[in-house]
Amino acid sequence: MNTNIVTAGTLTGELEEKYVLDAVRHLGDPEKFNFYIKEFERKFAEHVGTKYAIATVNGTAALHLGLLALGVGKGDEVILPDMTYISCANVIAYTGAKPVFVDIDPLTWCIDPNGIKKAITKRTKAIMPVWMYGNVPNMKEIVDASSGVAIIEDSCPAVGSYWKNKHAGTIGDIGCFSFQGAKLLAIGEGGMLVTNNEKIYEEAKLLADMYTTKEFWQTKIGYMYEMNNVSASVGLGQLEHIHELLLKKQLIYQWYAEELRELYPMNHCEDGNTINHWMTSIIVPNQTYRAKLRNYLKDHAIDTRPFFYPISMFGIYPRRYKNPESYRIGLRGINLPSTVRLLEEEVKHVASVVKDFAADYEGYSQ
Repeated sequence: MNTNIVTAGTLTGELEEKYVLDAVRHLGDPEKFNFYIKEFERKFAEHVGTKYAIATVNGTAALHLGLLALGVGKGDEVILPDMTYISCANVIAYTGAKPVFVDIDPLTWCIDPNGIKKAITKRTKAIMPVWMYGNVPNMKEIVDASSGVAIIEDSCPAVGSYWKNKHAGTIGDIGCFSFQGAKLLAIGEGGMLVTNNEKIYEEAKLLADMYTTKEFWQTKIGYMYEMNNVSASVGLGQLEHIHELLLKKQLIYQWYAEELRELYPMNHCEDGNTINHWMTSIIVPNQTYRAKLRNYLKDHAIDTRPFFYPISMFGIYPRRYKNPESYRIGLRGINLPSTVRLLEEEVKHVASVVKDFAADYEGYSQ
């Protein structure tokens, strides 16, 4: 292999080009300036199975809007997994509330419902399960553990993942998605908030547009969180061939699994659920092993990503619980190249290099 094998990246084609060109041609046109925003929202809501959708500048903005629409604020607490991207904690802090980190399930790498039961108090205003790398949380146990507390799903990487027959982001009160450039449905930057609750939708819609209740009239502090029409045109094009992208992700995972599942723990899916396999990932024996393997792959022009560090490691937010699985898995996980552009021969090459390293690693035992 003479070229770098990269971790992420999507496929675009004639649809995206057609829609983008049309959106650019109608910049400032009062009749079409937001056509693609509305169409993307409508078709995305239809795709995941919710009544409402709001296109946002990114997934972080969607999460922030969702928390605000739920009334989360100063003095409140929000429970979330320790091993996740730091945006999840930051948006909680934006509202004045406190993030409470609990452990993850060692198989799904998503929030452990037992952690929710342990951490929930009268101050808990919301629970934020994260669909880690597209993996599926145990949503039934999470709902049961919530005791009626609002659930805002960070389903940012989970377009195409399902718990039973319900799409990610549609089981709790609010779901949030990201279309950042590395995601499966990628538009460079962008996000989406979905809900079936009309009151939540109306509040989030106002908050996303500077809380404008009539022309240039604002009654509360709001935000500039609405997606632009050109980005929405790319999103619409991506959505219209999302099944092609999902099928390729499944293939990539299968190619890797044939080669590596006997060597390392990989993405786990309970029967009846569907993972989109946004990232095919492995768990290696320890942090030193991970660093050496990643360097070895880099020397062979193969890109990788480490798992997210437990947020409580950073010292930014207080740590209430030890969360051993978050530390064990967060410091040992690797995202392998998972771009939909991969060919089978490239996946087999990556797996071969990984196996060569494992065979020669001093002190390694299966």
